[in-house]
Amino acid sequence: MIGLGVRAANAGLEILDLPQPRQPEAGELILDVITAGIGPWDALLHTGVWDVNLILPAALGVEAVGRVAKTSPDETEFRIGDLVLVHEAPLPGGSGTWAQQVLVQSAHVARLPENLTPALGAALPVAGLTAQQTLDELQVQPSTRLLVVGASGPTASLAVQLAHLRGAEVVAGAGPAHADKLRALGAHDVIDTHIEGWADKTAYRFDAVLIAATGTAEDAMSLIVKGGRLCSITSDAPDSAAGVTTSNLYLQPDGQMLAELAALAAAGKLGLEVQTTPIEDGIDIANQVAAGRSGGVKHVLEL
Repeated sequence: MIGLGVRAANAGLEILDLPQPRQPEAGELILDVITAGIGPWDALLHTGVWDVNLILPAALGVEAVGRVAKTSPDETEFRIGDLVLVHEAPLPGGSGTWAQQVLVQSAHVARLPENLTPALGAALPVAGLTAQQTLDELQVQPSTRLLVVGASGPTASLAVQLAHLRGAEVVAGAGPAHADKLRALGAHDVIDTHIEGWADKTAYRFDAVLIAATGTAEDAMSLIVKGGRLCSITSDAPDSAAGVTTSNLYLQPDGQMLAELAALAAAGKLGLEVQTTPIEDGIDIANQVAAGRSGGVKHVLEL
């Protein structure tokens, strides 16, 4: 089968001829992949930074929309032909979602709502789950004043939308070019976190801060009230200090949470700017995303 991946650790991307997944065991499904999301994290899969049990040569990718092709004998929730979306890591078959088929755990799968496109469905899992789990870590609720730094990226923009849905007062940290878009997504205000000394230039104080831009967490600490929280999705949270609790968020697959996010997206309450690319042309786009040059767009492969 066709896959986009690597032959060896730290090797370049290429189109590969890969074996079909093994037969599903208890609690597993095989999906015929329709669309698969691309994120900067995919570049970590074959470098040892994020161990997802990749068995090289292998396809990369940890999120997708697909049609159930095979089930284990004990499967009761999903049937052959069901359209689903998934985030999977570790990868039970040793190969990822940038391929014509992938083996996944059924507990990490959610049905694709009828009015949710496969493109948006494949864009949602990693970004949506990361955003939701970070807001949970920060204990965001209607009384929370939240700062999202790096808010123009796909994951952080979903966090702005989800926090707004929770009733929080959201301030987005981003460049001025993104201000109108972020306000439309639910941000109460937008501050320019690209300028030097940005933290000293705002009078806001926050109960919680979500860090989605590297190198900004230390400055953001000065804006958090005593008893507040900071959570980074870029793995650079400073140590807890001055009554502020800090943490780094590492995503966990969750089929039930993914179903809730998909329902919100299908209802028009969550959105992303999505661009699709055929898998045969995916190398340049995947390298662009890995280099941090997605331009705030969520890229998706079509198979």
